[in-house]
Amino acid sequence: MAPLRLLGPALGWRLAAAARPVYLSRPPQRGHRLTPSDDELYQKTTIQHLEKESQDIMYIEGYSERGFNISGNKVVGPCAVLPRAILQWNVGTHKDITAESLVLFRLLEPRIEILVLGTGSKVERLDPTVLKLMRQCGIAVEVQDTPNACATFNFLTSERRMTAAGLIPPHGVTRG
Repeated sequence: MAPLRLLGPALGWRLAAAARPVYLSRPPQRGHRLTPSDDELYQKTTIQHLEKESQDIMYIEGYSERGFNISGNKVVGPCAVLPRAILQWNVGTHKDITAESLVLFRLLEPRIEILVLGTGSKVERLDPTVLKLMRQCGIAVEVQDTPNACATFNFLTSERRMTAAGLIPPHGVTRG
């Protein structure tokens, strides 16, 4: 047992000695600062474009009380904007947003991360049980007025997030 005790500290000291940094010259001093050389100061910055924007991404370009302009397509009435498709959404007001009307978003593959709901010209409260059901399915729900929902959808889509939107046209508001 005694030889093991002597061997243990010896190994520990060897490992500790090996972990210490080895300096070929003198160690860095506290006042040492790295400064760019003259060549680095006068070099031009170049940017190389690695990937072009995908034409398949949906962007909401405008809205009115009649409908939406999405990626160059005019859509009349409420719509569901999916990552690669636009569908008519069979709701009239925020009161029609139920678990049944949101089943489409739960069935999507690949699964969406965030569902942005635009409830018209102002934010409306939705049934908490419907929102809880979506959370249990792993989908975060963001409820906003439609103008802000459009901007949020565009932002999340530009970040390449798996996002969908359910939008009701706002009354008395036009953009684009």
